[in-house]
Amino acid sequence: MAAILLVEDDRSIVENLQAFLRREGFQVEAAGGQAEALALAARGGFDLVLLDVSLPDGNGYAVCRAVKERSGTPVIFLTASGDEYSVVGGFDAGCDDYIAKPFRPRELLSRIRNVLRRAGGAPALTCGPLRLDPGRAAAYKDGRELALSALEYRLLLLFLGNKGAVLTRSCLLEELWDMAGDYVNDNTLTVCIKRLRDKIEDDPQNPVLLKTVRGLGYRLEAGV
Repeated sequence: MAAILLVEDDRSIVENLQAFLRREGFQVEAAGGQAEALALAARGGFDLVLLDVSLPDGNGYAVCRAVKERSGTPVIFLTASGDEYSVVGGFDAGCDDYIAKPFRPRELLSRIRNVLRRAGGAPALTCGPLRLDPGRAAAYKDGRELALSALEYRLLLLFLGNKGAVLTRSCLLEELWDMAGDYVNDNTLTVCIKRLRDKIEDDPQNPVLLKTVRGLGYRLEAGV
């Protein structure tokens, strides 16, 4: 999965963004200031940097320039400084995109994937015979593309981003609400789980990939 360096000093934003992006299948490491960000960037291993302009010990422009000079890693500014001067300054520093706060999480996710796709990133998520390509928003089983509805795709993405973990029905309902922007009730979730199993399991009546954990929820088996 793609690794993101989030440079932001507002802890509430960091916690919410980390939780959201991890649910979407990304690894996220956070830095609260310029010095920490530069140290982590120098270590390497990141596919993308999400960067605020205003930092307690410097500014994001310096971080962006250093990242671009050292590794060329894609950078997206995510900042409250949305005036023309700040936007131009961000692109002059070499950023790949610029998003003003407040932002919509799904729009941010789309822009992240677009930037990673242009950079050749956004690695696929896999589990046994399943493979999901976030850049193309396509899912495959044994190399054959699956015809998934938008809700089925989002559900599979959620399970692949949490392989081996038990996801409760209440958790799934909350996440699908956030992801789809539409009301998803318990009956809809039951139908969606069944239809997803029909498409990913060899024998949907005896699933080996998407297992029911009685009294708890569902788990996508990581070791399949």
